[in-house]
Amino acid sequence: MVVCRGGPAAPARQGGRPMARRAPPPPSPPLACVLAVFALSFACVDARRPEPYYGRLIGRLTQYAHGIRGTVYAVDESTVYVRGFAYDGTGPDAYFWMGDTPQPSPEGILVPYPEDYITRDPPILMAHSNSDILLRLPGGKRLKDIKWISVWCRRFTVNFGDVFIPPGLDPPRPRVLPEFKRLAHGLRSGNISVLDAKTFYIPNLHYDGAGPDAYFWVGNGTEPSPFGTKVPNEMGSSNPLRGYQGEDIEIQLPGKLTAYDIDWLAVWCVEYRHNFGHVYIPKDLDVPPALGQTKITTSSTTSQTPYSANNNCKEILDKRLQVRWEIQGEQVQITLSARLRKDQYMAFGISGAEGRPVMLGADVVVAYWDSKTNQPKVADYSISHLAQCDGKKGVCPDARIGGTNDVILVSGNQRNGVTTITYRRPLVAKETALDKEIRTTRPQSVIAAFGPLNSRAEANAHSFMDTTRSDVQLDFGALNEHSCLGLAETAEGSAAWAPRVLPPAESRTYTARIGPAGGARGYTPLTGHPSWGIAWYINDQLIPELYVERGKTYTFIVEGGDDRTNPAKFHPFYISDSSEGGFGQKRAEEQSKQRVFAGVAYDNEGYPYPTAVGRYCEWTHKGVDQASNSETFEEYRRTLQLECGPGLPALLNWTVAHETPDLVYYQCYTHNNLGWKIHVVEAGTKVQLAGERSPASTLAALGALVALAALAALAALLR
Repeated sequence: MVVCRGGPAAPARQGGRPMARRAPPPPSPPLACVLAVFALSFACVDARRPEPYYGRLIGRLTQYAHGIRGTVYAVDESTVYVRGFAYDGTGPDAYFWMGDTPQPSPEGILVPYPEDYITRDPPILMAHSNSDILLRLPGGKRLKDIKWISVWCRRFTVNFGDVFIPPGLDPPRPRVLPEFKRLAHGLRSGNISVLDAKTFYIPNLHYDGAGPDAYFWVGNGTEPSPFGTKVPNEMGSSNPLRGYQGEDIEIQLPGKLTAYDIDWLAVWCVEYRHNFGHVYIPKDLDVPPALGQTKITTSSTTSQTPYSANNNCKEILDKRLQVRWEIQGEQVQITLSARLRKDQYMAFGISGAEGRPVMLGADVVVAYWDSKTNQPKVADYSISHLAQCDGKKGVCPDARIGGTNDVILVSGNQRNGVTTITYRRPLVAKETALDKEIRTTRPQSVIAAFGPLNSRAEANAHSFMDTTRSDVQLDFGALNEHSCLGLAETAEGSAAWAPRVLPPAESRTYTARIGPAGGARGYTPLTGHPSWGIAWYINDQLIPELYVERGKTYTFIVEGGDDRTNPAKFHPFYISDSSEGGFGQKRAEEQSKQRVFAGVAYDNEGYPYPTAVGRYCEWTHKGVDQASNSETFEEYRRTLQLECGPGLPALLNWTVAHETPDLVYYQCYTHNNLGWKIHVVEAGTKVQLAGERSPASTLAALGALVALAALAALAALLR
């Protein structure tokens, strides 16, 4: 049998041992078989859509007058594509027209073009010489509801040219796929749809955002692999994925890549080569071509909003504030990203004067993260005086001084210390005394600022260094002005949590489970090693340093997973002198450089295998990763919940030999960088915990107190 999907998978290995012996190569096939396979491989290639593909052919426009020309395709059931459209533009009242009468007639319906004119009549059709035009049928109509499309002059009821819809036309349709396979980091979704050849709709997406280098990822083969292609997120960004909490998003394949070119869509961690979950793409898609009919959209708990895959972006305030924008009809959508401190706002808007940054008379939006409700907030402000608002004048919310808040919150999130808030506002000033018009025909001077919020959660003063100091021009009508380097989305400024220490315990029993690595406050700053988003939790503490005594026996209750088919949930526990771990993925010569003290055994053929393999228990996020917003690990753990799979835990008993080095490590057998230190000490050794005084420091303190008392007594005698 010849299979069109990718080639055979590499033989599985476990701990350096082949799972099955490779059979001797078969004899060479006869030439006829080779030719048959060669022919079938061409059939597989031909099964893909030819490019360019414009949809199901409807027919050519018949010319009756004014040089009408063009070929019409059914893109989907409510969209048509006119390729190579020509018209001399001299008709006095010509429009695209459709209807269900036997012939084009005045009883038809106007088809809006350009598409922006859905609620009112579009301009009269202008001249075209060789244009490609996308038409959406209005009023919820579908191609099966009409019989023809025409270029029609309303004033003189004349048909300049038409095409008839073939009976039984079957347009391409979106294809519904299964949901993401759930493998790691809380990834799950609803059924994924292929909306067109480049656009995927992913409903109810959940992902904890803790993967350090995770992206939407597509490629070929029977399983997701490193040989794939990164797909920008719903905002067109190629930065690592943020967390998602039940959001509906759409993503578009980059470049010339289409759904017909790939075998799977996954969420993939590039640095650690791990698949968090995937869905396969069938070869019999027959989805609409990607001709611009599908718009990128995203949803949050507040609203649903379209995005462009090529958002404009500019960095201002010494690159501390990142501004994205896009015109959407009669509104502009703006996204602000910055590293905000608690109870700090960011403000952005139109300058009070053209050609220079002027706060007085400016029209700005103040955006911040409300620490009380843990929600993003935005408000429309006007600046009548350079002072805090007194209810009548100053830097005031429009709603507080008799105006209206014309700003609509779209979404917001906090990740890696960066606050990102998206909002919409009208282009036209609704309140001319308070608001300014946003122009789309030329650049405008804009201003921005950071500052503290007062007790009313309103903008307070800002310093000179936290406001725009030179003229910044922004072209709101730009289509692809993108100068951002992503600086506002990098992690910075979060202090690491205090290291955890577990002294020798009387019970000498520990639990070993999996949990999130704690972002910029956890595993990496504590160990200096890179993390792929998860780490060991010992006694439900993130990578604590353990102290054990020589000659004693310790028991580890291990719940790191027993499903060998899912690497993301298979983490056998072992103890080694390696600060990196990952014994099972190392070559034999690398394994020989590690000393293993527990958790690994060897079979009769000398192949290693892990012994501490038990059910899977993981501390998972209740929502998205809150590491950057948690001042202590205890606060962070309250944002987690423990989830355990079926089965029983494994038990690892380790008697600490007297020749064991002073420093060893608990690690994961199958992956690098999940564990941390075990200090080996002599029996009875006192372990000093954080906050405790050493005996020497205690004696020094007592000596100082005695000396102070003696001085006080001497002073009293002298008086």
